[in-house]
Amino acid sequence: MPTTPVGRSAVIFIFMTVLVDTIGLGMILPVVPELIRELTGEGLSRASIYGGWLWFAYAVMQFFCAPVLGNLSDRFGRRPVILFSLFALGLDYLIMGVAPTLVWLFAGRTIAGMAGASYTPAYAYLADVSPPDRRAQNFGLVGAAFGTGFILGPAIGGLLGALGPRAPFFVAAALALLNFTFGCFVLPESLAPEARRPFDAKRANPLGTLLQIRKYPSVIRLMTALFLWQLGHQVLPSTWAYYTMLRFHWSEAAVGGSLAFVGIIMAVSTGGLTRVLVPRLGERRAALAGFLSGAFAYLGYALATQGWMMYVSMLTWLFAGLVHPSMIAIMSRQIPANAQGELQGGIASLFSISSIAGPPLMTQLFGYFSSGQAPVYFPGAAFLCAALLAAGGAFLFLRASRRAAEPASATAAPASALEAPSP
Repeated sequence: MPTTPVGRSAVIFIFMTVLVDTIGLGMILPVVPELIRELTGEGLSRASIYGGWLWFAYAVMQFFCAPVLGNLSDRFGRRPVILFSLFALGLDYLIMGVAPTLVWLFAGRTIAGMAGASYTPAYAYLADVSPPDRRAQNFGLVGAAFGTGFILGPAIGGLLGALGPRAPFFVAAALALLNFTFGCFVLPESLAPEARRPFDAKRANPLGTLLQIRKYPSVIRLMTALFLWQLGHQVLPSTWAYYTMLRFHWSEAAVGGSLAFVGIIMAVSTGGLTRVLVPRLGERRAALAGFLSGAFAYLGYALATQGWMMYVSMLTWLFAGLVHPSMIAIMSRQIPANAQGELQGGIASLFSISSIAGPPLMTQLFGYFSSGQAPVYFPGAAFLCAALLAAGGAFLFLRASRRAAEPASATAAPASALEAPSP
């Protein structure tokens, strides 16, 4: 059954929603350090600690609100939940753009975490309007929106930073509110009233799917390794701007350009090299190569003495992008076919927990070791920590992959059926 015209327009709108969300998030990354400094009068070391707690507030709200919004969309329909999230996102950026104090920034990030959980009803909407033979393509299109947003957002935000640290927030607010207005006219409801179900607090438990994975010990060991990897990865969004500004005196434009470069590398890796290298190396060796490449990249960032060295280290992410798809493929074969949804839900919860714990950890390390109170001045301490986490993940992965059981079912989902999550 081909996608209907309504289905096509809805898919385009969902694509634009995810794109606007990720562009907005990327736009503010290069200018948040300067805005925090403006509001607090503190240097970059102290500002980074505030920034880490801002990320924490965002991640906590997203973690708890994602299943709630998903269940609300099952009860009241997808359309009102998605439109509410878009409006809230625009409101968040306006609040942060006019923020007179740091408290306003935290209020804005809290709202953004709630609104950012719109990915759950957005994916549910796609499932509603996509015929079975086009679901993979439509979900892949949304994955492309993530990648495109994380390339365009930092680059645009860095350029707008020349107009002041608040300018990207106002542009991001305008994009979100324009998309909300557009959606009010073009987005139809996808869930029929007879298909809706009552809200159930038990289904809104963000740890529920993760707890279900306890039935598969081999997967728990692999997920522990993946958690260490993802925890270390949090150093990039939370600390990168502060570190490069302090260490190499980069401007907002330079920070935005570097983040866009990382986004391009990850897009090339996950979109191209993964399909070539994983079949040739095998999933186990590909994942191990990714872990080690990431560890060397973080170490390179930590020890870099000139800005160009950061770009050399960035190139190793061409191989670090192998970690997610390889590990998810390996884990999928340890789970029966009828439990693949639990696996994906557990992995999503794992990533959310790392997004909660990682930013405060990394920014505290950077803030302390770049301050006068540290026994040794070493601004790269957070990246060294990330390197050790990646190396620890590689060690655990080696042990866990040797002990991994045979596939739990001959009908387990093939590796090619699983999409790698965004980095």
